[in-house]
Amino acid sequence: MLLGAVAPALSLLVAFHATGAQAKDSLRKDSLVRTDSVVMPRVDTARPPIRLCAGGDVTLGTNLDTLWAKTAARRLRADFQLSDTPDALLAALKPLFGDADVVLVNVEGAIGDGLAARKCGKKALNCFAFRQPVATAAALRRLGDSAAVVGNVANNHARDAGDDGFLVSLSHLTRAGILVTGADTLATPVVTRRGDTIAVLGFYTSSDSPDARDLDAVRRHVARAVARWGTVVVTMHLGAEGAGAQRTRDSTEVFLGTIDRGNPVAFANAALESGATLVIGHGPHVLRAAEWRDDRLVLYSLGNLLTYGPFRLAEPMNRGVVACAEIDSARHVRGAWLRPTMQLAPGVLRPDSTGRAAVLVDSLSALDFPVTGVLVGADGVLRRRATADSVPAPPVPPRPRGRRRD
Repeated sequence: MLLGAVAPALSLLVAFHATGAQAKDSLRKDSLVRTDSVVMPRVDTARPPIRLCAGGDVTLGTNLDTLWAKTAARRLRADFQLSDTPDALLAALKPLFGDADVVLVNVEGAIGDGLAARKCGKKALNCFAFRQPVATAAALRRLGDSAAVVGNVANNHARDAGDDGFLVSLSHLTRAGILVTGADTLATPVVTRRGDTIAVLGFYTSSDSPDARDLDAVRRHVARAVARWGTVVVTMHLGAEGAGAQRTRDSTEVFLGTIDRGNPVAFANAALESGATLVIGHGPHVLRAAEWRDDRLVLYSLGNLLTYGPFRLAEPMNRGVVACAEIDSARHVRGAWLRPTMQLAPGVLRPDSTGRAAVLVDSLSALDFPVTGVLVGADGVLRRRATADSVPAPPVPPRPRGRRRD
């Protein structure tokens, strides 16, 4: 089904070049196409779905810790013959997004240079401050080539350089052509190169961003976005952290003994009840389960993707995935698959040829969601456990390929 969503205003219709009509099938009547304000042309059913590829936490260094930065740069050069520039760090990651229409990553840290407000006291424990170099914004934009690139800033490190630093980060991202989500409660419209539109809305467990713990507000914000844009992808930064936080349970998670990091299952329920098509999680720094909810998908944590900073990267924190999903209408994910990754050292990413990341997601899904949990095949495709033996795999590639031609 065509994904050409349009805004109520005719001017936005012209700007977005969106086309389509509401489907007769009741299961698709909530497609992204809006027919309440404009007369739509005929649907071109031959057009492919939107392919969204998402990754978890990305941090390309921290210039707030000069000693760490110098030591890490020397190690990159000596042990891996790599530069510490954002483009060099992202080079291994870029092919994993090569066929995406939309790229979505969690920007874990501020962006900027110069003086900044101090986040951590001199004797603080378990306190980390990340501010990435200005070149980070343009490098992240180049992850997508002709794809739209969305950066989520609803996380616990986006304001590491203070409120002023947060605004500076937003300006750098915007000037680079990155669409920002999670800075406020309004969903971010994303227009693909083909003219189709979806919207993305980011949440974190803080009053500084859309608060994932306020489930009534979650329902309200998501429902408003769905009413406006049709197909909405919700991204969440919540849950406890570390090797002991791989399991997903329907309960409030606490980090460092006192910090309320939300209930990921309750959050996903609220988002889906309000019409979200896809829910993508990050924050625990480890991979977590995924589950199918009818034709919709929840990925509870994509793990660390590329973290060039003083992160702990022992197993399993060194494992991540790029998760790709094909969306052909609102509330309908046609197929999805994982591209496993691993980090050899801070900032040194490689595709995970062993597929261990995919095995982790498969095992955790069976443990935490024995009925709805995904079944991850050797090809990385996310199948439904109840129908895995009788339904063929969706027609999507398990490995990166060249950019599609429309």
